[in-house]
Amino acid sequence: MEDIQLLETIERYLSGEMSSEEMIQFELTRKNTSEIDQMVVEHKLFLHQMEAYAQRKNVQQTSQQTFNHLLAEGEWSPIELELPKYKVIQLWTKYKKTIAIAASFGGFIAIFTSLLVMYLSPSLNGSQLLQLSKAVDVIKKNQQAQGHLLNEVKSKVPENAKLISGGSGFLIDTKGFIITNAHVLKGDGAIVIDSKGQELNATIIYSDINNDLALLKIEDKDYIQPKSIPYSIRHKISDLGEEIFTLGFPRNDYDIVYGKGYLSAQTGYEGDSNSYQIQISANPGYSGAPIFNSKGELIGVISTRQKLIEGVAFAVKSTKIFEVINELKNDKKTKNLNLKLSKYTSLNSAGRKAQLEQLKNYMFSIRSFN
Repeated sequence: MEDIQLLETIERYLSGEMSSEEMIQFELTRKNTSEIDQMVVEHKLFLHQMEAYAQRKNVQQTSQQTFNHLLAEGEWSPIELELPKYKVIQLWTKYKKTIAIAASFGGFIAIFTSLLVMYLSPSLNGSQLLQLSKAVDVIKKNQQAQGHLLNEVKSKVPENAKLISGGSGFLIDTKGFIITNAHVLKGDGAIVIDSKGQELNATIIYSDINNDLALLKIEDKDYIQPKSIPYSIRHKISDLGEEIFTLGFPRNDYDIVYGKGYLSAQTGYEGDSNSYQIQISANPGYSGAPIFNSKGELIGVISTRQKLIEGVAFAVKSTKIFEVINELKNDKKTKNLNLKLSKYTSLNSAGRKAQLEQLKNYMFSIRSFN
């Protein structure tokens, strides 16, 4: 399909002009073709930003008309103004052929969309990002669902402790070392829960706010140490468009959730070189969840998502994990931790179901408390 025809099809899809049969066929094509799915997401983002720009211009012009009218009248009086009508779809229709021709060059749409967002939304800042740690009330509801009310004997959360935050994490060493986001550990202590719902005591070893990474160590007699870690941590930067998947605990402490997407940018929010932008559905509770590629290599750690745009999330690059480990080795207090990371993945030739069946045993839900 030619670029212009494809863009016209995407436009009809987003505007709801397709028949039910066409809609089903296109959604199937989108599901099976990551390049088309990415174009749909980016075109939706384009329209969203244009709509926001039109609304801002609408408000500015209406305010100016109101001011001019009041200034001319010299007094406050009822005003009837005809609001300017902005049709974003017309603006796109006017220029879509030019953009479609340029889009034939690899990667143009992603670059164009990023530049458009920066140009039309200069006020974007950190408030547009949402950390994906669990809220305290969600954690308490999960405890009630499990029959582990706070301060009951069944729970390993200390008596009279106050829950602060929660999220996800994963093993990087068989001795019980777990990586998560620093913002997940807002309290002084923590426990971790495996995919079977078993609670285990853990100690916070290290927290790096700048890189948003933290290290925990399970210290519990009930912990059964696995023989090996089936995945490796990637040293290199991952490729644009690479298929990714994750396992985390956005729902509760014992129900692990699988998510699938792709790497949509090699930098994070506002060009952050320490993170990736990923196209994936990410809800609160996914903070600290690992991102894997199809080979079973760990390439990142989910940390945040964009508030106003569905499916746009960000992950700390796996290369930052090595920086954390090196820093720990050079610190007198932590140099004897004897961390050993897996150098190979045994998941490369396995199908996705087989990969998930192995991986879930190395994933943990995390609760932080004071």
